[in-house]
Amino acid sequence: MMRLLPISRPPSLCALTIRSSTSASATTIHHNHLHLSSSPSSSSSSPVQTISIVHQIQQQENRNLLLHIPLEKLFVPPGIELSLENPITRILRGSNIVLSPYAKESQISEAVFVKSSKGTEDCPSDGFPEFALVGRSNVGKSSLLNSLVRRRKLALTSKKPGKTQSINHFLINNSWYLVDLPGYGYATAPQTVRTDWDDFTKDYFLNRKTLVSVFLLIDASIPAKKIDIEYATWLTQQQIPMTLIFTKCDKRKKQKNGGKRAEENVEDFHVMMHEYFQEAPPWIMTSSVTNQGRDEILLHIAQLRNYWLKH
Repeated sequence: MMRLLPISRPPSLCALTIRSSTSASATTIHHNHLHLSSSPSSSSSSPVQTISIVHQIQQQENRNLLLHIPLEKLFVPPGIELSLENPITRILRGSNIVLSPYAKESQISEAVFVKSSKGTEDCPSDGFPEFALVGRSNVGKSSLLNSLVRRRKLALTSKKPGKTQSINHFLINNSWYLVDLPGYGYATAPQTVRTDWDDFTKDYFLNRKTLVSVFLLIDASIPAKKIDIEYATWLTQQQIPMTLIFTKCDKRKKQKNGGKRAEENVEDFHVMMHEYFQEAPPWIMTSSVTNQGRDEILLHIAQLRNYWLKH
């Protein structure tokens, strides 16, 4: 089985605006939404064609918020080509991910905890594709996992960060795995324990041949953290496929106290990432409280999983 690596995007296309439905998991782009938009180029006298994506995201308080996504920041999954001859038809709501024909059989009907492993060599050996969840301690990893499978206690949640101390495999539909990994950045854990977690987590990333993608969870209710950028950078340097999952997008900090909305923190994170990454990884905005992003994550998993199985 092959690993999925970043797909290069066309440098320029026509401009379009997307207004997403608040009831569907994907935004449909109609042909009458396409229009050309030219801007001067500093390196050439010919105009440069650009693209702008606008998402309307339904928030908890029933407000529509806009996210502008340029074409080069879209994630085009394997199995689909982006061109004027083959225009985009759907983009997952609250994300930058183009939907491909491989997004089938996405819903979860069965989820079973299989085992906890202290190392990669102890992990299940049945060859099923795996999607690993990792993030800073207290980012909402267990809550997201429970939301995905619609079971409150499949993964135990705790107010004490650092509870996950092993590689935990959950078998989904008897055909693929969600993998819960130890969090990072838990300062109160003993240094030797943190080192062990880091070592076997990185060994899992580097040597687990059935790993399709790492889902790196980022807390969108607080400002971007350098440690998250560093973790994402390491994954990219090792050519490990990664999807950013922005959690706690339902939370609203009081602006009078200097807090920002989740989508503002997401935008700030993208700005920070631009300094380190040539291509934008796929990302999805989520909330375990409102289940925002649940179906979008499952569709994204389905298209990556089905492509991986066929190639």
